[in-house]
Amino acid sequence: MMKRFIIAFLAGSMGLASCSTTRQISNQQKPLAQELSKTVMHKWPFPIENNSRPLKWTYETGVFLEGITNVWKSTANATYFNYVQRCMDMFVEADGTIKTYKLLDYNIDNIRTGRALLMLYRVTGKEKYYKAAAQLRKQLQEHPRTKEGSYWHKKIYPHQVWLDGLYMGMPFYAEWAQLFNEPEAFDDIANQFTHIEKVARDPKTGLIYHGWDESREQRWANKETGNSPHFWGRAMGWYGMAMVDVLDHFPANHPKRQEIVAVLNRFAAAIEASQDKKSGLWYQVMNMPDGKGNYLEASASCMFVYTLAKGIRLGVLPEKYEAVAQKAYTGIQKQFLETDAEGFLHLNGTVSVAGLGGKPYRDGSYEYYLSEKVIQDDPKGMGAFILAANEMQIRNNPQVGKGKTVLLDNYFNNEFRKNIIGQQESFHYVWDEMDNNGFSLLGEHINHTGAKLATLKATPTAANLAQANVYIIVDPDTEKETASPNFMDASSIQEIKNWVSQGGTLVLMANDEKNAELDKFNKLAEVFGIQFKKELKNPVINNQYEMGAIPVPAGNEIFKSAKKLYLKEISTIQLQAPAKAVLTHHTDVVMATAKYGKGLVFAVGDPWLYNEYVDGRKLPADFDNLTAAKELFHWLLKLTSSK
Repeated sequence: MMKRFIIAFLAGSMGLASCSTTRQISNQQKPLAQELSKTVMHKWPFPIENNSRPLKWTYETGVFLEGITNVWKSTANATYFNYVQRCMDMFVEADGTIKTYKLLDYNIDNIRTGRALLMLYRVTGKEKYYKAAAQLRKQLQEHPRTKEGSYWHKKIYPHQVWLDGLYMGMPFYAEWAQLFNEPEAFDDIANQFTHIEKVARDPKTGLIYHGWDESREQRWANKETGNSPHFWGRAMGWYGMAMVDVLDHFPANHPKRQEIVAVLNRFAAAIEASQDKKSGLWYQVMNMPDGKGNYLEASASCMFVYTLAKGIRLGVLPEKYEAVAQKAYTGIQKQFLETDAEGFLHLNGTVSVAGLGGKPYRDGSYEYYLSEKVIQDDPKGMGAFILAANEMQIRNNPQVGKGKTVLLDNYFNNEFRKNIIGQQESFHYVWDEMDNNGFSLLGEHINHTGAKLATLKATPTAANLAQANVYIIVDPDTEKETASPNFMDASSIQEIKNWVSQGGTLVLMANDEKNAELDKFNKLAEVFGIQFKKELKNPVINNQYEMGAIPVPAGNEIFKSAKKLYLKEISTIQLQAPAKAVLTHHTDVVMATAKYGKGLVFAVGDPWLYNEYVDGRKLPADFDNLTAAKELFHWLLKLTSSK
C-alpha cells in the first residue's frame, strides 16, 4: 500500500482544502495530465471565492498554469485555456498592472508566471497582457547580477545564484527575445546556464549544487567554491526543465545554442547515474540514497521525466534516455498517485519548499533538506507532473514523421504587419503565430508525429526543397494583401513539379477568389489535374457554424475518426486525371489528391486548419477539425518516404 501523507498545505496563496478520503490509483485509463489538471481546477478555481488568504503573484501558479496550457494545446479543449485566462485576469488590471507584484523586490521567482501572460497576449492580442509581461521584462533589464552576469536569486539574497532561478526567469526571457526580436538576449541566456554549471558542477557525480554564493559570505557557502553543501532534487529539476523550455525559442543557428545542448547532455548523464534502480525515481538529496531519512521525492522525479522526454522529442538528447524516462514515469504512478472517493487524482510525495539562508536561517545541511514537510497536491509538484504526463502522452502518437520535415511556404504567402512595439513581423498562416490566423497548433501536432517544422521564405528550388518531405503552400497573396506579392511562375512550377515527381508530398490550400490569388496558383495545380474554382461555397453568417459543416462519410480513406468538419467560404475543386476526389459535399469536390511520379498532391480550397478552427476556443465541440488535422498529416507523413 502506498505511503499516505497528511494534507497539511494550503497551496500557494489560495487557501483551498483538498479532498480527504483516498485510495491508491490502479489501472488509470484516462489521460493522467488531464486528470490531474481536473484536480487543480477543482481545488483552485478562478475566480476564487471565499478565499482565506489574499491573492498573491507567485511562481507556483505559473508552474501549474504551464502544465494546463500544454494540456490545452494537446487537446484543443477550451476549458483549459479559459482557466488560465481567468487566473491571469484576477491579477492583471486593464492597464497591465499586476496585483501584488513589486518590480523593486527583484525576485527572479516573479518572472515565472509571465509565460502565461505571453501566451495570452500571443493568442488574444490583448494589450494588457503585453503591458503586464513588459513589467517583467523591465525587471530582467534592471535585476542585479553577479560579476559574470548571472542573475541574483532575489535582492534579499545578494550575490547568490540558485538553480531554481534558471527556470523562473529564462524560459520567459527566451520567449520574449524571440517574440520581440532581441537577438542579443540569447548570449545572455546561454551564459546563465553555462556559468552556473562552470562554478557549481561536481566533477565526480555531474550533479550541480543547489546554490552558489559569489561573495562566499553565507554560512551555507563553501569558503573556497561558494557552493552550497548538497544536491537538492527539485533544484536540479528546475534547471533541467529550464533548458528544454528555453530551447523551444533559441534560434537554431545561434552559436550558443549548442552550448546549452552540451550542458543538457551532461545533465542527463548525471540524472541517469543518480536514478534509483529499483523504483526509477530520485531522492530528495540526490547523492545520498542511503542517508538516514532520505526519501524518494515526487516533484524532482516529474521534472526529470519532463526534461528527458522533451529533450528526446526535440532531438537534443539521445534515444537511450527514453528507458530512463519511461521507468521513472512508471515509478511515479506506482509511488505517488492516488484517487479519492470522488474520483479526483492526487499527487503525493512533494517536499513543500527548500531554500538557503533567510529567516529562520536555512543552512543547506542534509538535516535541513529532510526537515521540510512532504505533502499532497503541492502546486509545484502537480504542475511538474502535468508537464511530464502530457509529454509522455505525446509518445502515444504514432511517430510517422520521424526523420521527416514539413516545410511551410512563406514566399507566395508573405504578409506582414506591425507588432505592438512597431516591429514588422510575418503573419497569417505561419508556424509561430498563436492568434486566430496562425498555424501554431497545427505545427504543434505535426511535431507530435516526430516531424520537424521548417519555413521557406524564398522561391522554391531543388536545393531548398531537397530536405522537405511535405511542402505546404497556403493562400497565395493578392495585391490587396501584399504590396509586392510573389506570384507563382513557370520556374517555380517546374521546380515543384520535379520535386513531387521525385517523391515529395505537396499540400495546396487555396481560399476563395476574394482572398487568394487563384489564376497563377492554378497554373501549378493544373499540372496535377486540379483547378480551384472561382466560386465561394459554404458561406457562414456570424456564428451560425452549422452553415460551414461538412460531414465525412464512413469509410473515408483519410478521416477515420473525424466525422464533422468546418470549412467556411471555400473554393471548390474541378478535377481531371490524375486527380481524384477524397471528400465531397453535395455535388462539390472539397478535397482531392493526385499521384504524380513518385509523389503525392493533396488539395483543399481553404486554409481550414488555422488556430481559429482547431484550438477549441470558437467552434462547438462537435466539430472535429483538430482530429482531422492529425489524421490528415498522419496519412500524408505515413505515405511520404524519408529522405
